[in-house]
Amino acid sequence: MKAMIVRENGPLSNLRLAEVADPVAEMGRVVVDVKACSVNFADSLMVEGTYQVKPPKPFSPGLEISGIIAELGEGVTGYKVGDHVQALTNWGGFAEKIAVPVDALLKVPAGMPHEDVASFVVAYGTSHVALDYRAKLQPGEWLVVTGAGGGVGLTAVEIGHLMGARVIALAGNDDKLEIARSKGAEYTINYKDEDVRERLKEITGGKGVNVVYDAVGGDVFRACFRAMASEGRILVIGFASGDIPQVPANHLLVKNIELIGFYWGAYKEFKNEVLVDSAKQLLKWYEEGKIKPHISKIYPLEQTAEAIRSLRDRKSSGKVVVVMEPDA
Repeated sequence: MKAMIVRENGPLSNLRLAEVADPVAEMGRVVVDVKACSVNFADSLMVEGTYQVKPPKPFSPGLEISGIIAELGEGVTGYKVGDHVQALTNWGGFAEKIAVPVDALLKVPAGMPHEDVASFVVAYGTSHVALDYRAKLQPGEWLVVTGAGGGVGLTAVEIGHLMGARVIALAGNDDKLEIARSKGAEYTINYKDEDVRERLKEITGGKGVNVVYDAVGGDVFRACFRAMASEGRILVIGFASGDIPQVPANHLLVKNIELIGFYWGAYKEFKNEVLVDSAKQLLKWYEEGKIKPHISKIYPLEQTAEAIRSLRDRKSSGKVVVVMEPDA
């Protein structure tokens, strides 16, 4: 089979197309014919060797795939050859085939496009579990989403709106803010051109915001933090700016603010039922037409490095997907 392989960590140019042996369906595992694999920021870090998960080399990155079961290993029940599935993998998704443990699978409707399936669970799951399970977002609350034009940020806008919040979307690009408005943002702020703190105060009538979903960090985080309402909750999702902010603990105390760290992947290890319940709710919303992934770019397998680069350099909005075949 063909796969995008990293033999030595380094720049994205180290990610190259290669012929490798087909995987085998061992005990408790299935082989999936991969149809699509979405791109995540972790893929870039994994190629560089700076991600917290460090696969043994050579390896293929890619942690969120859609495909069709081709082979069942011994002991596998509840699935059959031909089932359409989504799978979360630690790595290995940018390949024509992959072997995954059965507990990493999620059966999906056969009519759901593979690009949508591959774009679904991590982005939507991150936002849903963060906003619902961790921040306990309530109808009518003010929700700020930073990095609102990205794959995860757009889902936070969409889900926040669906949950009844009044959503304020922040991004550094007017085109991305327009997409955020189409997903339910009531107000938008371009943080390159506007004073974020003052605009948030103005929009909320001086009361401040109730929940901040921050995937950017840096000055954007600091501005949002200073515009929090009493008993506000700020979700730390990531640091796309590269600037990890320091938080003045006295401000947390004075305004009764909750600072909530959130890493979606950790729940796979210590409380997987939270992710399972979330995935069921999200698929129900999808089938009801209430949510729909925004996919801005689709690349063929051999252009995986370009796909990762477009996401890393913020040249895309929403999700970026790699397909194994042009008509996948």
